[in-house]
Amino acid sequence: MEASSSRVRSGSGGRSAGVKRRRGNGGGGSGSGSTAQALNDDTLRSVFSRLDDHFDLARCSAVCTTWNRIIDTAHLMRDLYYKRNPQARNSGSNISVKSYFKELALDEHASSFSRGPAEVYQWIGHPNRATICRMKSGSILTGVGDKILRLWSAESCKFMNEYIVPNTKMLVDFDFDENKSHGASFNHGLCMSYADPEVVIGCEDGRAFVYDMYSRSCSSIYRLHSSPLTCLTITDDQLIAAGSTFGNVAIADQHSGQKLGVLKSAFAPTAIRCLSFSTSGQLIFAGSSAGYAHCWDLRTLRPLWENRVSPNVIYSTHHLPGDTVTLAVGGIDGVLRLICQRTGEIIRSFIVDAGRPAASASSSRQQIEKKSVRQVAPDARLDNIPTRLRPQITCLSVGMKKIVTTHGENYIRVWKFRPKSS
Repeated sequence: MEASSSRVRSGSGGRSAGVKRRRGNGGGGSGSGSTAQALNDDTLRSVFSRLDDHFDLARCSAVCTTWNRIIDTAHLMRDLYYKRNPQARNSGSNISVKSYFKELALDEHASSFSRGPAEVYQWIGHPNRATICRMKSGSILTGVGDKILRLWSAESCKFMNEYIVPNTKMLVDFDFDENKSHGASFNHGLCMSYADPEVVIGCEDGRAFVYDMYSRSCSSIYRLHSSPLTCLTITDDQLIAAGSTFGNVAIADQHSGQKLGVLKSAFAPTAIRCLSFSTSGQLIFAGSSAGYAHCWDLRTLRPLWENRVSPNVIYSTHHLPGDTVTLAVGGIDGVLRLICQRTGEIIRSFIVDAGRPAASASSSRQQIEKKSVRQVAPDARLDNIPTRLRPQITCLSVGMKKIVTTHGENYIRVWKFRPKSS
């Protein structure tokens, strides 16, 4: 992919300004004796040791290098963990500490989604409507069929970079990690799933093409369905799950192509439009053209639940890796729904609230609007809600206490959730 040099300069300038602001907040500005910068290490260590919340410690650790070093070298996180879990002090292992912090973060994430307040940040991201989005490591990557990918900050929503995908007719799908991004196009390609170093492309004729991303060569071709492949995902066990227009999901070995089973829906034929995989529970989630959300146990190949959560097509489902509580669902009716992974019941549903004025912040290349969120009752009549408040959700991606959505119009939304105040 090729980066646009003019936009790189624009994006990098925004990041530099952000770094300067953070340093100003953490280091202490131009004052002399009254700033935190004037305090010595022992004093700061004493202050930090009195904090009784891991998230407060983590926020302090992120302020600046000095504060991070003091908190780390004094083992304040570990000491607070042992204070909360005295039985673990003699275990002699840091694994339980790391697991504890991970569980804390996931619990706050699930709690924010289930009970916390939310707000939306919205901006125009592409000249044409964005149809694909991914969010990882604090960054958002969005794309459209005209081969343009744009990178945004998940925190500030500001533009960071732009990429042009060369030598393609139309961008089918993409994915990225911290170091690289990958786009895919194919003459008859409909969907894609990426697991370094391979990418699998699903086609209209029911076949899946496996490519090596580095040699750019096709290593395998597998027949997975007799109908078009509508969506793909690759599991951590190197299995390919492929949805079809017939309402079934084929499970095949990524390396041999051997079909290991078929996940069947009681409501077939209804096209499977999206798939996501839960590493924690070995579960496959799906959304269908009839508005059903599905969940199968990959170990037994049997459905756990199938609930109609929307009156129309579900275009996208996703959840935070490691989260076993919530699943985000979006589609043609424009309502962002959070459903329970265990039961498929709707936890909360959201649209933008038109009753409150929106705040806006503009830069040299984009205007970001801050909007309030309105919760929708499960039995609400959606035809009574204007479509401008609920434009269709073409894709969504879940991060820590955030959801990014792309819409039928040419803008992007980031939904930010906060823990509910006690």
